Amino acid sequence: MAAPEGGFWELFAAIAAAEGERVYARFDGRPITFADLDRMSASLSAGLAGLGVARGDRVAVMMRNSPVSLALLFALARAGMVWVPVNAALRGEGLRHVLTQSDPRAVIADAEALPRIAECGAPAEGRSLVVAGDPDAALPIERLLATEPLAEAPPPRPDELFAIMYTSGTTGPAKGVMVTHHMLRLAGEGALLVAAARDGDVLFVWEPLYHIGGAQLIVLPLRRRVILAMVSRFSAGRFWQEVRAEGATHIHFLGGILQILLKQPEGPLDRAHGARIAWGGGCPIDVWRPFEGRFGLQIRECYGMTEASSFTTFNDSGPVGSVGRPVPWLTVSLADEAGQPVPVGARGEIVVRSSDPGALTPGYFRNPEATAKALRDGALHTGDSGSFDAHGNLFFHGRLTDSVRVKGENVSAWEVEHVAASHPAVEDCAMIGVAADVGEQDIKLFVKPRAGVSVDLAELSAFIGARVAPYQNPRYLATVEEFERTPSLRIMKHRLSPARDDGFDRLAE
Repeated sequence: MAAPEGGFWELFAAIAAAEGERVYARFDGRPITFADLDRMSASLSAGLAGLGVARGDRVAVMMRNSPVSLALLFALARAGMVWVPVNAALRGEGLRHVLTQSDPRAVIADAEALPRIAECGAPAEGRSLVVAGDPDAALPIERLLATEPLAEAPPPRPDELFAIMYTSGTTGPAKGVMVTHHMLRLAGEGALLVAAARDGDVLFVWEPLYHIGGAQLIVLPLRRRVILAMVSRFSAGRFWQEVRAEGATHIHFLGGILQILLKQPEGPLDRAHGARIAWGGGCPIDVWRPFEGRFGLQIRECYGMTEASSFTTFNDSGPVGSVGRPVPWLTVSLADEAGQPVPVGARGEIVVRSSDPGALTPGYFRNPEATAKALRDGALHTGDSGSFDAHGNLFFHGRLTDSVRVKGENVSAWEVEHVAASHPAVEDCAMIGVAADVGEQDIKLFVKPRAGVSVDLAELSAFIGARVAPYQNPRYLATVEEFERTPSLRIMKHRLSPARDDGFDRLAE
C-alpha cells in the first residue's frame, strides 16, 4: 500500500461544499457540521489576515478544546498560516521558550492563560494577542468570528508547513517539530489503521487538540463517515456514561488512562457502554488482558512519534505487549550504538525510513543541530529503544535519552533540572522516573543543597510548581550529600534510589 497523496484541507473543502450539513463532530453533545466549521474558519482566517497575519506566518494557540479551537485549525489550514499549538498548562521558562523561539505573528489564548503569558517573559511587541473566553478583552476572539470572509486563497500545497509542534527535549529546551499538511494527512490515515474505524463509527475524543494525539483526529471525518464525540476534558468518574451517551464505538488511550479506568469501582456500564475498540499507545502488558476482560473491548496498540507523522507501527493481531508492525509507508530497523543491526530479541535504537519522503518531518524549527542528529541518511533516528521478536513484531522499551513519560507526556530531565537548579538553595540536582500508582511513571528529583544551606523540600516543590506545567512537577523530592559521578562528571542516575518513601511526596502533603 502506497502512502496516500495530498494534504487534508482539500478533503475538508470538498465535503463542506457538497455536504455542508453533515455532522463533523459533537462537542459536549452539541453537533458541529462541516458548514459550521467552514463558516467559522473562513471568518477566523479573515480576521487574522486583518491583524496582519499572512500566509506562512506562525500563530500560537494556547486553548483548551472547544468548537472555536477546532475551527481555528481549519482556519489556519485554509489560509496557509502555521499553527503553533501550546500546551494550555504550560508556564514559566517552558512557555517563554515556545513563544520566543516560534516567534508567532499572533497569539490566541484562553483568558485563564493570560497571566502566565504575561509572567513568562516572552516578547510581546509586534504580535497580536487574541483572547478567548472574555468578550470584554481588548481583542476578543468574537471580533474575528464576526469578520466577513475573504475570497478563497489558493489551497496549501501538501509539502507546506501546517504546524510546529513542540515536544520535550531531553538535553535541552523543547524542540519544534515541523509538520506539513501531508504529514497530518498521514497521521489521520495511520489513526484509521490503528483504530480500524469504519463508516458509522463514533470516536470518543477527550485528548487536547494541542497534542498530536488529538490533532491527528481532525482528519478522520474527512476519510470516513465518522463523528468525533468531543468532551471538554477527561473524567474517570463520568467516562463510561459519556461514552454511552455519545453512542461511541471507540475510545482512545494515552499514558495512564487504562489504569485509571481499571481503578474505578465496578459498575453496570462496564459491559454496557457500547464501545468495541480501545486504541492508542502506552498500554502496559499487565493491564492489557484485564482491561479487555473487564470492559469487553479490543485493545489496539501502536507506536509513533510526531516526527514520523505520528504513527510508525500498530498491533492489529500480534502478541500482547507488542506495538506491532510498520504502517505500509514506513519501515523500521534497530541499530546498536555503532549503527549496526541488532539480532532478534536484542534491544537497539528504533530507526524509521519511509517510501514517502514527505512522511518524515523536514526537521526541527530553527534548530539545525537537533535536525542533523535526528535525520541522517534519509532516516529518522528516534532515540527510542525497541526489540523484535522472531515474527517481526516490535516491542517498545522507552527512551534511550533522559526523559520521563508522565500521563502521556515526555518530560525532559533537562527542563525540570534547569528550573530546580535556579533555586538559591540548590547546588545541583538530578531527575529520574519511578514507578507510578497510575500511568507510566512519576518524577523523582534529587537535590544537593548548597554548602551550609538546608533545603525545605515543601518550599522547593512549590517553587518548581510555579514555574513548570503540572505534569512536569516532580511528585517526589529527596536530598543527597553528594552525587556519584562518571569520570566525565556526569551524575550516575542509575545509582539513584527509586524508593518513594525516602523524602517529600507532594501528593501526600
